[in-house]
Amino acid sequence: MSKAKSILVEHGIEIPFHNRMDFCVGTGRMGLALHKEYYEQLKLVQNVIGFKHIRGHGLFCDDMAICQSYEDECGKQVFEYNFTYVDRVMDSYISLGLRPFLELGFMPEKMASGNQTVFYWKGNVTPPKNYNDWTAMVQALLHHLIERYGKEDVLQWPIEVWNEPNLKSFWKDGDMQEYFKLYEYTALAVKEVNPAFKIGGPAVCGGTDKIWIRSFLEYVRERKLPLDFITRHHYATFLPEKSGHYEYTKLHDLKESFKLLETTREIVDSFDEFCGMDIHITEFNTSYVPNCPLHDTNLNAAYTAAMLSLLGDKHASYSYWTFGDVFEEKGVPFTTFHGGFGMVANGCIPKPTFWTFAFYKQLQGTCIHRSEEAIIVQLPDGNYRGILWNMDVNYTDEPLELEIKLPSKHADYCLISKTVDEECCNPLKLWHDMGEPANLSTEQIALLKEHAVPLIKLESMVSTELEIDISFKLKPNAVIYFELKKVERKSDRGYSYERILKGEK
Repeated sequence: MSKAKSILVEHGIEIPFHNRMDFCVGTGRMGLALHKEYYEQLKLVQNVIGFKHIRGHGLFCDDMAICQSYEDECGKQVFEYNFTYVDRVMDSYISLGLRPFLELGFMPEKMASGNQTVFYWKGNVTPPKNYNDWTAMVQALLHHLIERYGKEDVLQWPIEVWNEPNLKSFWKDGDMQEYFKLYEYTALAVKEVNPAFKIGGPAVCGGTDKIWIRSFLEYVRERKLPLDFITRHHYATFLPEKSGHYEYTKLHDLKESFKLLETTREIVDSFDEFCGMDIHITEFNTSYVPNCPLHDTNLNAAYTAAMLSLLGDKHASYSYWTFGDVFEEKGVPFTTFHGGFGMVANGCIPKPTFWTFAFYKQLQGTCIHRSEEAIIVQLPDGNYRGILWNMDVNYTDEPLELEIKLPSKHADYCLISKTVDEECCNPLKLWHDMGEPANLSTEQIALLKEHAVPLIKLESMVSTELEIDISFKLKPNAVIYFELKKVERKSDRGYSYERILKGEK
């Protein structure tokens, strides 16, 4: 059995669609950017997709070595700053066409008021002992970045204060008022460097997000604090179950998942001062754990395709967490396919979700159709591009047959399709069939890369009517990108393709 649906696109139709998938992408902590494999994965992502900004944790953690101190002649602790590693990281980002979405955190050990940490790499999540020391460091960093990269450029880098302070694991005791204090000191300090900097928060995740966002806006309003945008996170799975090194979970219904985001927009718009203010989702993915095998699957790619068709409706940006699998929140991964957040597996092997983003990057025209399984745009030259998906969240194993009618002219057309599904672009299954080797050889990596690409098909078509019919059969969890292009054939003198196929003299 298979599902069958028809799509009829009428001439002149235009549907709102805001494709902002390339504004920002997530990364592991900043210190990982010094790894060769990290740079190679990011280079692949930028060459094929191309994001504008990148956001990650750990800017002020000790492995970045920014915060240093010494005792003066009176025995007083004096802070000084070392920007050697920051420069290396920022230089590498800029060389790849990226600019940071600066997340200010976590707390340097020398400034921390406590010893609570998060993750394998022990990011300190306590408030500063002295808020003036914290703001002096933030200002010193911003002054340095302006001096090195130029005011015109750096003032375009968004700034976010901390990460998920509504969770006790990310902010000591999940203390709301203490976070508000951190935001106040930080926002005022940033604007003192230059009022043109854009700053926002509270970077909350689900659970207590409604309480936090409303209380945060009330605090900002009452204190008349700077605020240029709101930030939050979004994940779409139930609580995971742990087994060995891995955590397994199931996806939310897509519509139910998006209701959480609608609430945030409603809260923000309920304040006259903040109505219509930009909301940035600075992290999103299916699961929120970095060892969830779902991330490596074709289902993840299809579900992400559905999310990308909707996220731009009410959000200024939405940053996929993360671009690659050089990532260590729960320790160094044991295997290549370990359920990491990234769209690229270690060894620079694209996962299916990588292609979802690559396909969406091509949707730059006028939207003429958007539904639960498809989005289609028309380019200024009249050609079409579209993405189709068949996410099998309930594991029904049903294919989807799509019949699409598009306005056309009397002309020759070429239909190009690129298919990512569980048969033709599923490196996870190939790795499994190879015996799930923990440490891949050069030959194994090469084979996985060969398989981790879409299946490309081409078909010549002739339209003699005012509409043209195209059809696709999508296997479960397939994502298909297509282009329908008018062709003006101009054969060289004496050249006959048909004669070649028939073997004629």
